Amino acid sequence: MKNIKKLGPRKRIALVAHDNKKADLMAWVEHNKVVLSKHELIATGTTGKIIEEKIDRPVKKLMSGPMGGDQQIGAMIAAGEIDMMFFFWDPMEAQPHDSDVKALLRLCVLWNIPMACDRATADFVITSPFMHGDYDATIPDYSDYLNRKIVK
Repeated sequence: MKNIKKLGPRKRIALVAHDNKKADLMAWVEHNKVVLSKHELIATGTTGKIIEEKIDRPVKKLMSGPMGGDQQIGAMIAAGEIDMMFFFWDPMEAQPHDSDVKALLRLCVLWNIPMACDRATADFVITSPFMHGDYDATIPDYSDYLNRKIVK
């Protein structure tokens, strides 16, 4: 039996950007502020402050990414509290918290969370008909994994 999570028209959206990608994310957010204003926005520290200023809308601000914000978002994904994520990450620069970044991306895939890591994909996601209405998201069933026999 499939586990289904009903996403309503108002999505819980995580917004994250590395320092070298903040300007790109902010330009995208400003371009899409009408659509984004209809959703609950969650962001890591500095990114959240800048977004609030850009679109004059409240943003739930977590810690800065390297200070634990990425992990806070990851915990929210695992708890079913994030519906999608826009993470503009910098593929050209090593990050001191690279393992946190990889873990966050892994959790999105693990829990079947729509994720965009660049502007083109973000444009496709935000203009999808699913963005504005209900969506039945399939939650993967990991019971076989959780109930596996562990050799001691």
